[in-house]
Amino acid sequence: MRDSASLPETKKLVLVVIDGLTAAMFEAAVERRTPALAYLAEHGRYSRAVSTFPSLTPVCLSTIATGAGPDVHRIPHLVWWHRGERRLVEYGSSFAAVRAAGTRQVLRDTIFNMNEEHLGRDAVTVYEALEDAGLTTAAVNITCYRGRTRHLPTLPGLTRPAYGPKRFFFYNLFESDVTGAPMAVKGRVLGSVDAYAAAVGRWLVTRDGFDLFVCYLPDYDFASHASGPDGAHEALARSDEAIGALMDAAGGADAFLERYDVVLCADHGQTQVTEAVSLAERFASAAGVVVTASNRAGMVYRLEDAGEDARQLAQRLDGDRACEVVLFLEEDEAVARREGAELRFSFSNDGWSANGDGSILDGPDALARAWAALRNPNAGDVLVSAAPDFEFLDLGGRHHVGGGSHGSLAAADSTVPMLTVGLEWQPSSISEIAPAVLTHFGVEPPPYARVLQRAA
Repeated sequence: MRDSASLPETKKLVLVVIDGLTAAMFEAAVERRTPALAYLAEHGRYSRAVSTFPSLTPVCLSTIATGAGPDVHRIPHLVWWHRGERRLVEYGSSFAAVRAAGTRQVLRDTIFNMNEEHLGRDAVTVYEALEDAGLTTAAVNITCYRGRTRHLPTLPGLTRPAYGPKRFFFYNLFESDVTGAPMAVKGRVLGSVDAYAAAVGRWLVTRDGFDLFVCYLPDYDFASHASGPDGAHEALARSDEAIGALMDAAGGADAFLERYDVVLCADHGQTQVTEAVSLAERFASAAGVVVTASNRAGMVYRLEDAGEDARQLAQRLDGDRACEVVLFLEEDEAVARREGAELRFSFSNDGWSANGDGSILDGPDALARAWAALRNPNAGDVLVSAAPDFEFLDLGGRHHVGGGSHGSLAAADSTVPMLTVGLEWQPSSISEIAPAVLTHFGVEPPPYARVLQRAA
């Protein structure tokens, strides 16, 4: 614990995460002079950055909150097989998937277990690190929220607490303060979740009630899944209004930036999908396996009675037009396969070692992202990145054909906008956000993130 009085004087910070916002859509919004986004772009530094793999929201938000890859934070996917408990974990791929997995269990996993049990003990959230240093953190709606403060639910009859940041707001279920914010989930299509975040944000900014405020805006992703990554203009306008509400609460845009530095980013990109397939059907004849899939990434788990090793399972997908890259571990190396060709690679203190067809992993930072995903102890034995235009059916048989999806190693799924105002460190990936934020406040990042630290 460090005395906050010993920390250097610095501006407070607002981190805005617009779920699923592509870099191209952000850039077009700035060109169109979308008010809040354009104002921040004029006063900040912008670049394109890289997401994680699988580029799915629970994995990405865990990386943003901790600065860790999946190998450290241990959240592997939207849906995965819990080897210790011998059951599926589903974080909410779709309403049909929730029903198929069991609604009560999904709620327990998504709201509580993800943070209390699934999130790796070696991972440190920005809320834990900053509040241990005597600062005050706040968050609204973000699913990776693990912190030090005990919060009881707002609903009568529910008694299980959540441990989050000091000021914690989670879809009306947990509210550390009475803000007068409206119902978050009533009218999702019309942007009610972002409106809830905006109301909470106005309350917090009016009172200057935080050092770090993480404002998560998921409604754009919800709309983009339906209309496609280039078609959710109305949803982005509502996200912009939510950011504008924070500025208004400070007395206007100029006053807002006088008080706060800003990081604005997305957790992942999106790509248009035109066809959906069942990954599980590809392994219907395989003994002793569990297949988990959702959006544009899938995993295959070998059980104790599996009849094939990881290589044999991966080879089943050779030539499958829905599967662009198939990954597995073999001894101390990772193997990436595409159309029968292979790339073997590994990482050590001497850097990367690779042998084979390097074009197989041609996505942004694909070696590091694939390596981290494979080394997650909760990941499948075989990981699958979907081909362009394709999506994998989820547990309930649902898909986003005709709209947008994400999860793969491909650039469209993996590239995000990164805008900072006032930060010395411009993150080149979402894994650099947490150490950049901690460094901003004079707090040392955790050991796994220190290798990222560099002079601006």
